[in-house]
Amino acid sequence: MLQHTENIKKTLIQLGNYLSTAPENEEIQKIINQAFQKNAWFTKHYVQKALSSIASMLNEQDISHWTKNMQPAPTPKKVGLILAGNIPMVGLHDILCVIASGNKALIKLSSQDNILIPFILNKITNINPQLHPYFEFVERLKNFDAVIATGSNNSSRYFEYYFKNVPHLIRKNRNSIAILNGKETTADLHQLGNDIFDYFGLGCRNVAKVYVPVNYDFMPLLNQLSTFTKVAAHHKYLNNYDYNKSIYLINNISHLDNGFLLLKKDHSLYSPLAVLYYEEYENEPTLTLQLNSQKETIQCIASQHYQNTHFNVVNLGHTQRPKLWDYADGVNTIDFLYSNLLPLETHL
Repeated sequence: MLQHTENIKKTLIQLGNYLSTAPENEEIQKIINQAFQKNAWFTKHYVQKALSSIASMLNEQDISHWTKNMQPAPTPKKVGLILAGNIPMVGLHDILCVIASGNKALIKLSSQDNILIPFILNKITNINPQLHPYFEFVERLKNFDAVIATGSNNSSRYFEYYFKNVPHLIRKNRNSIAILNGKETTADLHQLGNDIFDYFGLGCRNVAKVYVPVNYDFMPLLNQLSTFTKVAAHHKYLNNYDYNKSIYLINNISHLDNGFLLLKKDHSLYSPLAVLYYEEYENEPTLTLQLNSQKETIQCIASQHYQNTHFNVVNLGHTQRPKLWDYADGVNTIDFLYSNLLPLETHL
C-alpha cells in the first residue's frame, strides 16, 4: 500500500514537470488546439493557464504534504465519476483523488471536455504503466461502489435519487465571492480581475459577486477590470454581455458598465455571464452572519483582509489556483473515499 503512495508521488511530480513545459511543448500545443476546436470556450490562453495551474499544484512539496497520511485501499473499489466540462480539466482532481486512494475511477467525461483529460491520463500511464488499472473511461456507469457527480442544481436532484443506494458525493451549483474594504491597492484589484474573468467566469471558483462597504468608490475597481478587455474579443462572451446589457437597458435597471462587464446591485450570489453582482455591507460581523447562512452556495471567498473559518478564504487573484487539499464544496474527497470504501480494520 505504501508502494502505491510512493508511485503516486513520483508520477505526479513528473506529470507536473511535464505540464510546466506546455508553452514550448509541441505535443501539448497540438492537444490545446484540438480542445479549442471541440469547445470554443477552451481558448489557447485559458487552457494553458489551466495547465500552468495544475503544474503549480503538482509540486513535490505539496504532493508530499497531500499524500503523507494516505493509506490506499488494499482492494480497489470502483468509483463512478460524472465530470463537469465548464472549464478545462475541472474533473481531474477527482480522478487523482480516486487513483491516489487506491481505488479505480470509472470516468464519464463531459462532452465539452473529452480531449484534455484523456491526454493527461495517457501521460500518467506513460510515466507509470502500473497506474493504468486504476481508471477506465465509460459511456454509462454500472457496477460501481460509490459515485462522485458534478452538475447543476437540477441534475443534482436526479443524481441524489439515482445513486441513493450507494455512497455518493453530489456537487451542485456554487459560486465564489470577493469581499473588499476599500483599502485594496491597484495590484489587489487587478488580481481580483483574474478571479472574475479567468475562464470567462464559467467556473465555480470564479468570483460572481463582490461585497463592498457602504459608499464604496467603484472607479479604481472599474479601471483595473477594464484591463481585461481581451475577454470581449470572444464572440460567445460578447453575446452574453450584449444580451444582459439590452435587458438592463430595456427594463431601465440601474447598473455600471465598463464596455464588457456589467456591475449590478443584487442580493443573489449567482450572476449571469458578463455580469458582476455587488452588495454593500455595514460591518463585517453582520456580513459574516449573512454569509454563514449561505455556506452551501459559496465555493470560496477572495479577500485581502476578511477571515472566516467556515469558508475557504484566499487572497485576491487566487480563486483559480487551488492546492491539492482545496477540495470542492469543502468536502475532503479522500476522507469521503476512506470512510465509505475502506474496510473497518483500516481505520483502527
